[in-house]
Amino acid sequence: MIKLKTPITEEKIRSLKVGDVVSLSGVFITARDAAHKYMIDEWLDKEPRGEDAELRAILGPLLDGGVIYHCGPVVRQDEKGKWHFVAAGPTTSAREEPYQHRVIGQLGVRAVIGKGGMGEMTLDACVKHGAVYLHAVGGAASLIAQQVVEVEDVYKTEFGLPEAFWRIRVEDFQCVVTMDSHGESLHKKVLQDSRKRYEEIFGA
Repeated sequence: MIKLKTPITEEKIRSLKVGDVVSLSGVFITARDAAHKYMIDEWLDKEPRGEDAELRAILGPLLDGGVIYHCGPVVRQDEKGKWHFVAAGPTTSAREEPYQHRVIGQLGVRAVIGKGGMGEMTLDACVKHGAVYLHAVGGAASLIAQQVVEVEDVYKTEFGLPEAFWRIRVEDFQCVVTMDSHGESLHKKVLQDSRKRYEEIFGA
C-alpha cells in the first residue's frame, strides 16, 4: 500500500505504476460533466472574470497537485447546515474524456479517480504532465462515503447537487492505479486481450 497525501508531487506520481494500490488522504474536488464543461468554458477558453475568477482562485490551488474525483454524491444536510456524504461511489469516467486532458495539463491535476477508465487523450496527458488515473470500487458507495471525514464546502449548486463541485477531506481512500504516467493502461490492455480472445473463439 502506497500512502499519498494531497498536494501530490510529480515525482511521487511518476513513481507509480499500473497495479499499485494507493491510499490517499487530504482534499479532493468532485467534478462531473457540468463541472468539467464549466472549467473548460469559463476558466481555460477565456480569462475568468467576476464570480468565475473568484471560484478559480479558490479551487485552482487545490487542483494544482490535487485530485479530481468523478463522483455524484448522495448528500444530507444536518440541522446546523453542515453537509455530509451518504454515498460517494465513483461515476463512469469516459464522459469526461473530451475535457480531462486539458484540465490535467492546464490546472496541474495529479490524479483522477473514477471507474471504467479513460481514453488516449487522457493517457497522453498523464504521460506528458505527470498524472495518473485511479480506479475506485464501484458498488461500494456507502462504504466509500465513510472515508469522507468532512465536507468542507460546495460550489455551483445551480448545476444540481450531484454535478456541483464538492470540496471534501478524506482519510485512507483506497484505489488502484490503472493508468500511469509511463503510458500504461490496464483498461486498454483488458480491451485488447478481450478482442484477441473473441477472435480466437469466433474466428473474427
